[in-house]
Amino acid sequence: MPKSGKKSILMVQRTSAAEGAAGSLLGHLTEHSHSKENELQSEQTKFGRIVVYGNSSESFDITAYHETSDAGQNAVVEALDNEEQIKLWEINTELNENGKHDALFAYCLVENTEKSSPTDGFEELTSTLQVYGKSQKGELDPLPPEVIEFAQYGFETPGETTGEFPNQQDAVPAE
Repeated sequence: MPKSGKKSILMVQRTSAAEGAAGSLLGHLTEHSHSKENELQSEQTKFGRIVVYGNSSESFDITAYHETSDAGQNAVVEALDNEEQIKLWEINTELNENGKHDALFAYCLVENTEKSSPTDGFEELTSTLQVYGKSQKGELDPLPPEVIEFAQYGFETPGETTGEFPNQQDAVPAE
């Protein structure tokens, strides 16, 4: 079965965070993409064309409804302001056959951030994070239920809970 984009969350952590510090979910995420590109170099010889791989690049583009108290969004903005690297995890919220979450990990440089006010009345934050080197595939231990619920809340009956949907600040310790 194909992976649903709704089953994918992003977690970030500033590289200046203390060892053992929790990563922060990027809250109110509306969409994100991960792209990889290779520049091809082509040379024409008298025996025909030779094509080889040249420079490669990899990046994550994110869009979220801007929330000034969101720790994940603030980590991205502050990393750009302070010109520091940031760690990023793209996590599949469904457990794999090993009982863990498939994840992609990368050190990133924040290329840009933009706050905009589209016509729907909400302020959006968009950002491009350029991967330093290459991303790495791996697995994370099962996330706490409240982290999954933050990304995808479940069914409730009337009166089951009080208050609004929580704004999860810190998620789980980063690997």
